[in-house]
Amino acid sequence: MPKRSMKQDDPLEDFKRREISLDGVTKAVHVAGAGPAVIVMTEMPGISPHVARFARWVRDAGFTVYMPSLFGRDGAVPGAEEGAAVFQRACVSAEFRALAANESSPVTKWLRSLARFAHQECGGPGVGAIGMCFTGNFALTMMLERSVLAPVLSQPSLPLNNPAGIEMAADEIKAVRERLERDDLTVMAYRFEGDRFCMAQRFAAYAQALGERFIGRVLPDSAANTDTAPFFSRHVNCPHSVVTAHLIDEAGQPTVAARDEILSFFVRRLTPPS
Repeated sequence: MPKRSMKQDDPLEDFKRREISLDGVTKAVHVAGAGPAVIVMTEMPGISPHVARFARWVRDAGFTVYMPSLFGRDGAVPGAEEGAAVFQRACVSAEFRALAANESSPVTKWLRSLARFAHQECGGPGVGAIGMCFTGNFALTMMLERSVLAPVLSQPSLPLNNPAGIEMAADEIKAVRERLERDDLTVMAYRFEGDRFCMAQRFAAYAQALGERFIGRVLPDSAANTDTAPFFSRHVNCPHSVVTAHLIDEAGQPTVAARDEILSFFVRRLTPPS
């Protein structure tokens, strides 16, 4: 994949923008690649060049990427003021439950339908899903859709006001736990040690709820990129975005190792048997 500047807006010209209608709701989805489907859900405040770069890594690993536009300006470098406004709108949107523990965001219903739709289009054993930050826990809720086989939670940050909260109802968590056991599946999750938006209490809550099926990785703060866009510099002043804004794209870096583990996880779970 050619190197692109992370400090310039990304035109996303190598993705096909599609308007996909599911459950009576239409959303723009950027699609690229071939092979089994992986849903890449953007972090706050939108599909930045870093998020698009990660989606291309997934595409180049042999998958069809479906990257829905959930908030923000697609392809934009996250500005401080614009990003803060996007965050504030999302927090009061009916689609999200930013402050509610024990309750899934309504948008996850549409995302589960997207996974089912993508599986029908792409075939293969099933679908992968990765959520980041504001959407981090969505990949776990999507396990209620049987086509989802490879969930990844990157710095899951909701609910914002409860470090030990899980953004799912108790019966949903129970159903996911039962499915993980029944189908011999695992959940991968990543955070930085000093992340103040996704703290140790949240990973402990996941481990208690999911047992050994939850595999949490904690990266040292020293592994985080410090050259970030204005939104992150002003509003996310701690190591946070493991595979996007705070990833250091150099061999041997812990964040690159995390990225490669995620890609290998998708390959292992989604590659059709020979």
